[in-house]
Amino acid sequence: MLTNPSFIESGSPQPRRTFFCTCCKPLLAHVSSRVIIFMPQYYFFHKPYHVLSQFSAEGDKKTLADFFPGISKNIYSVGRLDYDSEGLLLLTDDKVLTHQLLDPSFAHPRTYWVQVEGAITDAAIHQLQQGVTISVDGKKYKTKKAAAKILTPEPVVANREPPIRYRKNISTSWITLTLTEGKNRQVRKMTATIGFPTLRLIRYSIGKITLDDITPGTFKVADESVKQLLLGK
Repeated sequence: MLTNPSFIESGSPQPRRTFFCTCCKPLLAHVSSRVIIFMPQYYFFHKPYHVLSQFSAEGDKKTLADFFPGISKNIYSVGRLDYDSEGLLLLTDDKVLTHQLLDPSFAHPRTYWVQVEGAITDAAIHQLQQGVTISVDGKKYKTKKAAAKILTPEPVVANREPPIRYRKNISTSWITLTLTEGKNRQVRKMTATIGFPTLRLIRYSIGKITLDDITPGTFKVADESVKQLLLGK
């Protein structure tokens, strides 16, 4: 079972506050003699639907700046979640960790909860497990083997605004899919390839850090002790 560190409290957009893991040292500059040591910062944010994974403005779309006003300019999101995807997003100024999480050679696991159109079959799940052929930059690409299964019972998730548009005559299913790679819109392409289009996509975990107890639009903060958990170790 994936287990989160023991966080004290989450932060919300207004007013801006900072919270700490119970095992944390303060995330402030430490002055020792003539040396100033800055502690890296780690924010775990539950990105809502229709929010860009960036601080820079783009039309009238919501961005991370709406949820982290006044945050250090050295902090960026690691990777991204598409505008129409939801879930766990890490923001940090730890460049070493960022490299480890983005470099495919480290193959760290990321788990998604995916609502698909139709009653998905065991045969379709097997296809996902073995890897399917999708298009990446206009070329055919065979995805790596993945962990996939039908979620029964369905996960309890927050309502999405706007909600999924349901069709009375077409059922839906929830699956869990764990990948160790991150091609552009990979999950959506994979489920479409097997005939079950993605309706809702939520990143549930990065390594062993999960979305549990982080509500949409809020965040939690931890210290460097989470690095190994993020890499799935």
